[in-house]
Amino acid sequence: MFKNTLYFDVSDTPKIEELWNKISVEKTSKAVGYYNLPAEGEKLLLDIGVWGAGIRNVENIVVIGVGGSSLGTKALYSMLYHEKKASTPNLYFLENIDSVTIKKTLKSIKLDNSLFLLVSKSGTTLDTISIAKIVMVHFGIFPGDKYFGKYFAVVTDSGSALNKFANEYGLKSFFIPKNVGGRFSVLSATGVVPLTLCGIDTAKLLQGAAECQDDFFSRKISDTLIKKSLAYTVKSGQNINVLFSYSDIFRDFNAWYVQLWAESLGKKKGDERVGLTPVGLIGAIDQHSFLQLIIDGPKDKSVTFIRVENMTEDMPIPDISLKFLEKTNLKKGIGAGQLLNEQAIATMKSVLNEGAITDEIVLAKADAFHAGYLIYYFELLTSLCGLALEINAYNQPGVEVGKKILLDKLGK
Repeated sequence: MFKNTLYFDVSDTPKIEELWNKISVEKTSKAVGYYNLPAEGEKLLLDIGVWGAGIRNVENIVVIGVGGSSLGTKALYSMLYHEKKASTPNLYFLENIDSVTIKKTLKSIKLDNSLFLLVSKSGTTLDTISIAKIVMVHFGIFPGDKYFGKYFAVVTDSGSALNKFANEYGLKSFFIPKNVGGRFSVLSATGVVPLTLCGIDTAKLLQGAAECQDDFFSRKISDTLIKKSLAYTVKSGQNINVLFSYSDIFRDFNAWYVQLWAESLGKKKGDERVGLTPVGLIGAIDQHSFLQLIIDGPKDKSVTFIRVENMTEDMPIPDISLKFLEKTNLKKGIGAGQLLNEQAIATMKSVLNEGAITDEIVLAKADAFHAGYLIYYFELLTSLCGLALEINAYNQPGVEVGKKILLDKLGK
């Protein structure tokens, strides 16, 4: 069960139909490839299975990638870690060119039981290749060495420089479709390869994404998403979107959402600058910080609450009374998960009282199926917002400028 309740209404039927037609055309045009990833997943899983059966036993999978090459994978791993079997490899991320983190990670693993996945759509991401060089020197394993192919594999575009490197030195290459951008690529080899190798049920993940796609394009949930996108993009003055996620398992999902939203929707449109600013919060922690700004600060924020109806391994809150602290006593039988959910509901009501554009997403369970549904849902919502703003949601020209400046200064 995936339930999204809007606590506002958008009754502009012609605009709803206009956006529906635009996204339908975009999907059928095949110019934007993430729409096709759920259907292409079966072939990818077979490829992973055949290759995975022939590699040595490893205890650690290390993703070397940045931005769209790591954030989505990290989001899903955090959400689904509780489902992971103890016997499957652990997943590490080297995603920032930060000496402290790199040293700490490399000290905690051994070469013999590790596999490094170089993930870069372009194949020439400076941070990714620089980290890979550090790993090679740290462990003393270099291209051309007899067993180099045992320790590295790549996920990239077909024909990229990284793909050519892999072919030259006998590394396995998995490919990201050319019409799938990095931040929309988590349901491609970018996320599916490392998550599968670490024991996450990626078949269920892709099934959840496929069901979201079916629900949207059969118009079961399309009006809900379209109304949300219109509420965010009309001149309402609430152009900051707050994702208030109630569980620590969503912390990395929030980070993925921030990249997806900011990089897709912050654009120049002629002489105009448009965009929706994403803010990711974790409940109940941020009730004690950012909530004050939502309630009493400027009325420029819409808020989406996410919670899980049935938390795995919920812990009962002991029915004991502590002297002087009797005010905190709860009814008998209340669990930590129930308290967290009630916190979300109470906070949502306080936000509604202030007139903010508010909606609620409830997942029946935090499992692979619902995680896949959630990922695909937010990708669809991002596409709709881009279409409503009349911008290209799939490029990032502002990011490319900084890369050029850096290489002009430091490159050979």
